[in-house]
Amino acid sequence: MTRPIRLAISTCPNDTFAFHGLLTRTVDWRGLEFDVELLDIERLNERVVAGAFDVCKASFHAALEVADRLVVLPSGSALGFGVGPLLLAATAGTVPRGADQLTLCPGRHTTAALLFALFHPQTTRVDQVVFSEIMPRLCAGSADFGVCIHEGRFTWQDQGLALVEDLGTRWEREMGCPLPLGGIVADQRLPAETIATVQQVIHDSLRHALADRAAALPTMRAHAQEFDDRVLMQHVELYVNDWTLDLGAEGRRALDALARRASAVGLGSGARLDVFCS
Repeated sequence: MTRPIRLAISTCPNDTFAFHGLLTRTVDWRGLEFDVELLDIERLNERVVAGAFDVCKASFHAALEVADRLVVLPSGSALGFGVGPLLLAATAGTVPRGADQLTLCPGRHTTAALLFALFHPQTTRVDQVVFSEIMPRLCAGSADFGVCIHEGRFTWQDQGLALVEDLGTRWEREMGCPLPLGGIVADQRLPAETIATVQQVIHDSLRHALADRAAALPTMRAHAQEFDDRVLMQHVELYVNDWTLDLGAEGRRALDALARRASAVGLGSGARLDVFCS
């Protein structure tokens, strides 16, 4: 390509960790140029649906809506066991069961919102807000429930909130496969050789970060909501795993399972997500 690759990732620690080498250009860009944006995940989702980027981190729920024009890269995904969003309550002992109750979700296109719709359909009113607003609003008593993602998954107990359900654990129990949260998607209009090179740069960046985890901390701190290094590394340990390096057969099976469940309740385009093969 003669112009830079329009690349966008989220500000969450697992992305800034994985892309540290690319962002700081301490890995070889292999002849490409990148124009990089870092955005909140739901803003990314909105713009990937609108076709604003060549390569982008997106929730797999959002990717399903435009699956016919995207391909998932083998590297860079957040997928696994024990990685799911948490359904939290402002008051212990309460469960979603009434139209007078309000649940906060981190964006209509997020996989977290999809899981809430799958497992607690039409139980409460739902308000879509930026993920960082959810726990403060629960603590302030302006909502009954919230679907918690990112760093808040490790700090909710410190805020005095109550756990209603681990939505990821429920997915694992019902589906028997890891939960696919989000991944790196590329516009299928890009030349295959360009997509292959982007994939290799991302794989290199991941390997670079895993080889020297502490070196990525300044990049992670620059964009995080939570500045405790221990929490940031907990985030990496949970969301960066072997499937992040390569989705493999199990990751592909999990993506197909998500597509089936979403389609069954009228969410997503009905198409499956294809994983790029170079």
